[in-house]
Amino acid sequence: MMLAQEIIRHKRDGHSLQRAQIDAFVRGLVDGSWSEGQAAALAMAMFLKGMSSAETIDLTQAMTQSGVVMEWASANLPGPILDKHSTGGVGDKVSLMLAPIVAACGGFVPMISGRGLGHTGGTLDKLDSIAGYQSTPDTQRLRQALQTAGCAIIGQTAELAPADRRLYAIRDVTATVESVALITASILSKKLAAGLQGLVMDVKVGNGAFAASQAMAIELAQSLVTVANGAGLPTRAWITDMNQVLGDSCGNAVEIREAVEFLQGKRRETRLLEVTRRLSAELLLIGGLALNEVQALHQVDTALDSGAALERFARMVAALGGPADFVERAHHYLPAAPVQMQVVAPHGGWIGGMATRAIGLQIIELGGGRRRASDSVDARVGFTQFVQVGQRVEAGDVLAVVHAADANAAKNTSQVLLALIQIADQAPASAPVFITRLPA
Repeated sequence: MMLAQEIIRHKRDGHSLQRAQIDAFVRGLVDGSWSEGQAAALAMAMFLKGMSSAETIDLTQAMTQSGVVMEWASANLPGPILDKHSTGGVGDKVSLMLAPIVAACGGFVPMISGRGLGHTGGTLDKLDSIAGYQSTPDTQRLRQALQTAGCAIIGQTAELAPADRRLYAIRDVTATVESVALITASILSKKLAAGLQGLVMDVKVGNGAFAASQAMAIELAQSLVTVANGAGLPTRAWITDMNQVLGDSCGNAVEIREAVEFLQGKRRETRLLEVTRRLSAELLLIGGLALNEVQALHQVDTALDSGAALERFARMVAALGGPADFVERAHHYLPAAPVQMQVVAPHGGWIGGMATRAIGLQIIELGGGRRRASDSVDARVGFTQFVQVGQRVEAGDVLAVVHAADANAAKNTSQVLLALIQIADQAPASAPVFITRLPA
């Protein structure tokens, strides 16, 4: 038996942990033999002393194996098991379109998503705005959804990577969240537990991202790619821009509406389309469903323009308990805020930039996110018709529409938003959405 305090001392003094020590720690997280204080002490030692790639791979694999690891061989799915993960941003609804696109192209996507975290919206909170949608189905229902729709966007169940759930809760209250090694192990343990055969990572960088600097984004992307591939999961990462709202809406129900209209071809904001197309194509290449990038992008465009991706989304919603006619009547089913207020430009110019993180926090102020884990979310609130950086506006043009629970909240938020959107005298230099690919 390994003493917890000796493992903590070993890491505190700057030594690398052996796999047996990491296994003992992970076992202790799950069976409760490590106290909160001991787990917190080791997390802090890991945070301060750092973790090698070998240690991070060992921690990731140990946390993966702390619970159920899904196997798909018995389901006889005629295609690769693929997924995408984003480090989070404001208005980032790419998963909602990517999963059905990849499914329409022959992949199978059991996507384990999360709730809102800090200023970023959670994919599960968005899907919860669809009445009846079961975001934590049992294994049998998940398998049925995959066989029916080819994709299922769900939450982490109690059986998947339970060590990660406990460690994350401890990190959240002990200022050890921002460790690249611990972030890597947390993300990838859940992905490996889903039984994946290919993964694409979208690492956001900018004023609306967890990684504010390019150096931090590259460090995180490099860690994710190295550890995932080291653990046997073929993975590529893209670093993408998050210095503005992605798409033209942010919130919960409003983002589901944008995703449906995107799949229907009614509105496809340029940057959102670029991110969705490229990441979907990357997954087709990883999964061997396309021979080259040109072919992969053509398959993605065909899935969108033929309505095949929309059909997969509709099947997924129905298979997971939502309305069978959801995509035809999304406006009928999605909850709408009682107050909608336009925020208009006080003068003409170009949208020079925006305080993206602060915009995300405003959604929490409206009730569309959580201050505490126990808070309920108001699916109705958020922003639509959001302007894009580089756009020309005249005095009186709409910068955004605030969707709020009451007139007071709408008015207060409108005034705050005006200060968060910069109107410049000249057009800003255009910034690419895609910055770096790893491996290059």
